[in-house]
Amino acid sequence: MQLPQIRMQSQLAQIQIHTTSAKQQIKQPKADLIIHQPQAQLSIKTTPGKLDIDQSKAWEDMDLMSILKRNDRHAQEGMRAVAQGTARKASEGTELMKIENGGTPLISQAVRNGHDQMKSLGIKFIPSAFAVKFNYQPAKVHIDAETNQPTIQAIPNRPIINYQPGSVETSLKQREDLQISFTNLEQ
Repeated sequence: MQLPQIRMQSQLAQIQIHTTSAKQQIKQPKADLIIHQPQAQLSIKTTPGKLDIDQSKAWEDMDLMSILKRNDRHAQEGMRAVAQGTARKASEGTELMKIENGGTPLISQAVRNGHDQMKSLGIKFIPSAFAVKFNYQPAKVHIDAETNQPTIQAIPNRPIINYQPGSVETSLKQREDLQISFTNLEQ
């Protein structure tokens, strides 16, 4: 015996989704910089060096001196010669006073006073060592530098944003379907 049968055949619906991605572009222009650097203030002060050379002693050693110095020297030599002459005359007078003690004071004084002293030979035009005096004061330099701070101005630029939105499209790829069939239904 054959039983009646119902056959069902179904097909599910299918949805199709199509997406387009969003696109975004961002450009950031560089900031505009304005930099101003004022010059530094520089001040230089110089005190010049000073060199003093005193060669008066060297000139005196070579017997080339000023008239005032020469007059002073001659005056001192005259005073000394007078003092020496006075002492010599006093000494000779004392010798003559004591003539009764014996001896020959007149002859010895005549021999002493009758001859000039020997002149010394030597080079007199070379000054003594270290006769020239030097005094040097070096130059002084004072440097004063004053810096000035830079002025920096930054102007930012806004970013350029380009945006394309994405999209989603849905559609029915396959429709649903239900088929029913019957078999062995005959009576």
